[in-house]
Amino acid sequence: MGQPQQPEGAEAQASATGTGTAATGASATRPPLRVGMVGYAFMGAAHSQGWRTAGRVFDLPLNPQLTAICGRDADAVRVAADRHGWASTETDWRALVERDDIDLVDICTPGDSHAEIALAALAAGKHVLCEKPLANTVAEAEAMVRAAEEAGARGQLAMVGFNYRRVPATALARRMVAEGRIGRLRHVRVTYLQDWLVDPEAPLTWRLRKELAGSGALGDLGAHIVDLAQYLTGERLAGVSALTETFVRRRPLPGGAALGLSAVAAEGTTGEVTVDDAAVFTGRFPSGALASFEATRYATGRKNALRIELNGERGSLAFDLERLNELSYHDGTEPGAHAGFRRILVTEPDHPYLDAWWPPGHGLGYEHTFVHQARDLVHAVAEGRRPEPSFADGLQVQRVLAAVEESAEKNSVYTPIAL
Repeated sequence: MGQPQQPEGAEAQASATGTGTAATGASATRPPLRVGMVGYAFMGAAHSQGWRTAGRVFDLPLNPQLTAICGRDADAVRVAADRHGWASTETDWRALVERDDIDLVDICTPGDSHAEIALAALAAGKHVLCEKPLANTVAEAEAMVRAAEEAGARGQLAMVGFNYRRVPATALARRMVAEGRIGRLRHVRVTYLQDWLVDPEAPLTWRLRKELAGSGALGDLGAHIVDLAQYLTGERLAGVSALTETFVRRRPLPGGAALGLSAVAAEGTTGEVTVDDAAVFTGRFPSGALASFEATRYATGRKNALRIELNGERGSLAFDLERLNELSYHDGTEPGAHAGFRRILVTEPDHPYLDAWWPPGHGLGYEHTFVHQARDLVHAVAEGRRPEPSFADGLQVQRVLAAVEESAEKNSVYTPIAL
């Protein structure tokens, strides 16, 4: 993975770094970017927040419009449209994709439908934003990349939604690594820990079924930390050695629709869990740096504990999602008598994205990553440049996930990844 794009000119530079773009209040006079979204639950709500807010905070070249939202349950999707500000509804994603008043299709569905919807949207001449992981298989992701490349020649753009790149602290960490602040990379260690499946009576939602989700904690959480590690280091993993485990093999079937990560269990019926509950793997970067990863939904007491640390020859950086306005930095070139990790409060106006928000010290939250995601994609569409992360980036993460599964099936045999 190369260095971040550095477009020429002050306006383009602001677009790349997330600075210099506070809203001026003139968005209504700008050309519209008419968004249609498929899916309305957890990620649908988060993406809605991003599209609804981006143009009210940042000075965007296009005006995002929440034109249509799609879901199979007509009543539920109407409630979601009213709650989140969408102008109209559809119950068939094919109808949404074919609408003439849609410029961009935002895919917030389970992984089994990502490829089909994205391919249809690109064929219909739309830009596409697709939630991570990009697909359920490498083959699906490869087809999506081919379609995105063909569509790119026609001026259509496609991006995958790894929102943790848009935390100001992680964007600052990427900048510091690119500037050489930690020197040659030695170690990367990443964990993403949740506990919402600790109860064995929690129902068998779609995230626990391979045919819908592709994988379990590996794709749900592991995709995030693989992308974040590669983004911060500027390198792609060369190979992995892995273990995975499913701790609870059968669970009650759900008695209704899932609500966020949970659902109500039905009485007396169970189904098989067909995905991993936890994944642990090591990796190697082409530079020789070593990495370790852990993704689980069984870490009792951990709610959304993503933590990453980079150690280099000149210093170290560490980030904790549960303290997302902070970045820890150790300058290894300082004298030992007063050296040590220091806390950087990432709320200054010259930090990524933050000149458009609040005075220093007034922190942001999880939802702001989706606002920044929408902001960056709008700029890419207006400027006609490939957004990051691209579908090709999503495919590369998919290849890492596939290598992890292959290694785990072979009792942790080291498995190379195509670069």
